[in-house]
Amino acid sequence: MAEREAQIAAASDGFIPPPGLLSQLTGVQGVHLIGDDQQASDLAVNAARKLLADCGAGPDDVDLMIFAAASQDLAEPATSHIVAAKLGLNCPVFDVKNACNSVLNAMEITHGLISSRQYRRVLITCGEAPSLYTRLRVPDAAAFARSFPSYGFSDAGAAMLWEAGEDASDPSRTRGLLGARFAAESAVWPCATVVHGGTRSVRSAAEEDAFFQMESTRMRDSLRELCRSRLPPLLGELGLDVADFAFIGVHQVSLSDLDDLCAAGFGVPREKLVITLPRHGNVASASLPLQLATAMERGLAGPGDLVALIGLAAGSSAGLVVIRL
Repeated sequence: MAEREAQIAAASDGFIPPPGLLSQLTGVQGVHLIGDDQQASDLAVNAARKLLADCGAGPDDVDLMIFAAASQDLAEPATSHIVAAKLGLNCPVFDVKNACNSVLNAMEITHGLISSRQYRRVLITCGEAPSLYTRLRVPDAAAFARSFPSYGFSDAGAAMLWEAGEDASDPSRTRGLLGARFAAESAVWPCATVVHGGTRSVRSAAEEDAFFQMESTRMRDSLRELCRSRLPPLLGELGLDVADFAFIGVHQVSLSDLDDLCAAGFGVPREKLVITLPRHGNVASASLPLQLATAMERGLAGPGDLVALIGLAAGSSAGLVVIRL
C-alpha cells in the first residue's frame, strides 16, 4: 500500500496522503492488479479453465454460463459472450450485475434454474478489475476521502460449477444451496457510484465520474441495518444458528467494517471467518468465492459441511446464502 500512497502523491499536484493511513484504516496490506493487456473477461476465463480442468469437464459439458461481476469489458455486448468465446462454449449465456453481490445473486438464479430443471450444469464466472476505477489524482483531502474505499480495490477471477444432483433420501443431508435471502435499500444508491460507462457519463465530462466515489458513513449504516433486520430470519426458517456452520464468509471491505457488521447482524465469531482482505484486498464480487476456496484449501470446510455466505454491496444490498458442500 506504500506504493499506492506514492502513486497518489505523484499524481496529485501537492496532495500527499499521510504515510501508512491506507493500511491503518482498511487493514489492506497489498493488492493484485490486472495486467495492462488483460480484461475482466480474461480473469474469468483463467479461473474457469482451471475449474473445468480440475472437474474433468469440457465446453460441451456446460449447459449455461453466467458472467457475474461488477466489472465488464464493454458496455455492449454482455461480457458473458466474450468469456464464452474465449472458452469455446456454445451454450446460452447472460450477465448478472449487482455490484459486490453479483456472484451471490448468480448463485440464487442458478439454484432456481437447476431446481426447475431448465439446466443441469451451470458455470458461474467472475472477473473483477475494480482497481481500474481507483482515482489516483486527487485535488484535496475531501476528494481523497470520497475515493478512499477504492484504494483497497484488488483484481481477481473466480468460477463455480453447479450441477443437478440426485434427490437425497435424507433431506437433512441435501447438498447444494439450501436457502437464500436478499434485501435492499435502493434509496441510498448515490452513496457509491462509478458514473463512467453508463448513460449518465455520455452526458458528462467530469473527470471524477470515471472513478469510484463513496459516502462511506451512510453506506455503512444502510448495510448494517439490512444485516441486522433482514437476513437473520432465514437461519431461523432453516432451523440453523451460527454454531452450525463450519465457515461463514462475509464480504470484506475493511477489517473495522467486518467486525462491526458481523457483530451487528449475526454475532459471527472471528474463528468462523477466513480473513482474505489483508493479503488480497477488496476483490468485489470475487470476495466470497475467494473466501470459500481458501476455507476449503485450509481444511476448514469440506463435503457435507454447512457454510454461509454474506454479501454486502453498493446500491445498497445485502444477501445471505446457505450451502451444504
